[in-house]
Amino acid sequence: MAKLPEPVERLLDAALVGELTVVSPSGRPITYPLIPLFDGDKVYLTSSTLFSRKLEHIAANPRVALSITDPVATGRPDRATLQGDARVIDEDPHGGWERLLPIWEKKEPSIVTFLKARVALPLFFERALIEITPRRVLYWSDGASAAAPVTTLVGTEAA
Repeated sequence: MAKLPEPVERLLDAALVGELTVVSPSGRPITYPLIPLFDGDKVYLTSSTLFSRKLEHIAANPRVALSITDPVATGRPDRATLQGDARVIDEDPHGGWERLLPIWEKKEPSIVTFLKARVALPLFFERALIEITPRRVLYWSDGASAAAPVTTLVGTEAA
């Protein structure tokens, strides 16, 4: 994948919450707040596998958007929206997501407390990964969304 713009990578690293928008079978957009985890190549989110509509929606239509817009959750004024394709990785809901623990713990240290209580919260840890391959990035350096964003095509879209 082609690299994301550096300020967008920093924003993803800082973001404690992002708004994932998926498309329902009827074509209606539905938005979920989730913690974005960026590994330097792809963006990951985790989701409980128990009765997860978002996972069903992604399986039916992989086109998604992830917006990072909350300056309180990032400590920064800039904002971005990544549009791309998602896939659900759910082959190992018991531990497949654990490969992202170093990124998750760096961003949200309280995950360690939850892990220690794993026996008390077993359904929380039945998780799937949502892997997003960004195709288009919209970036507002000053956070003023009334102005046109800088748009970057990523990956095969840039070719």
